[in-house]
Amino acid sequence: MSDVQLIQDVPVMVYAADGDPVGREQDALDLIGDAGYRGAVWAAVPVERFAPDFLVLRTRLAGAVIQKFVQYGVKLAVVGDITAAVEASEALRDFVRECNRGTQTWFVADLAELEERLK
Repeated sequence: MSDVQLIQDVPVMVYAADGDPVGREQDALDLIGDAGYRGAVWAAVPVERFAPDFLVLRTRLAGAVIQKFVQYGVKLAVVGDITAAVEASEALRDFVRECNRGTQTWFVADLAELEERLK
């Protein structure tokens, strides 16, 4: 079940891992619309919700999805263990590092890490 939670006084739409998959830009727009409608500033989406090629940068899916979140002003936290994918791709490692330096999109291991970053 998906629900808005206050994490460090920030409204975060926390999505369940078993929801509809995110494999197209329209899927991202559905999440953005839902989060925005419920007043969330952040959307915390489990990595399991994303299509397998989300973490394959040459497919450009991650870039397209993240761009939609930026465009509509909802921040995105990709939640889950992506260690294997990051270790297998220098480009992905660099991409994740750059995202995590900013304030719009973060890759976090779990909600506890998101909470820590929101402090």
